Amino acid sequence: MHFVGPAIGVTIGVGLTTAVMPAALYVLGFTKAGIAAGSIAARMMSVVAMANGGKVAAGSLVATAQSLGAAGVPMAVKATLSAIGAAIGAALL
Repeated sequence: MHFVGPAIGVTIGVGLTTAVMPAALYVLGFTKAGIAAGSIAARMMSVVAMANGGKVAAGSLVATAQSLGAAGVPMAVKATLSAIGAAIGAALL
């Protein structure tokens, strides 16, 4: 029965990366077609660009979120979050 906690954690990690994270990115305005006009993402991009002389730095939160919104969550992120979920589940249960 030592597998129950990790199994629950993996299930939560997979659920977060396959359903919750893409939905949250879409709601914020990070879509497959780009940043949606008038969205929170558009405002974030505007603020970051104004602070950086008109550019959005590669690797910034806005750039990373747009990449995830456009291309989806990579398998490495899914695996990492699942492993973290498994570790938390094992520690708690």
